[in-house]
Amino acid sequence: MAKEAKKIHFAHEFKELEAITEWFEKEDLDLEEGLKKFERGLELASSLKEYLGKVENKVKEIKAKFAASDEPEEDTDAPFK
Repeated sequence: MAKEAKKIHFAHEFKELEAITEWFEKEDLDLEEGLKKFERGLELASSLKEYLGKVENKVKEIKAKFAASDEPEEDTDAPFK
């Protein structure tokens, strides 16, 4: 359940960041609202970057785990090494 909540949270934050980006692409901008949206956009970007960093680390852990299990065990009784 917690993973599903994180997935929804990530998707929601990403959509919000996209909406902010689209808002800044308009011609008619309000400075005060722009400052608020800019700050919120940076908060979202930071949160998303942190989450993606955690996911990247988890992927590395999984790959290392499977790479280690794919290596043949060393045979200490073998005459040649």
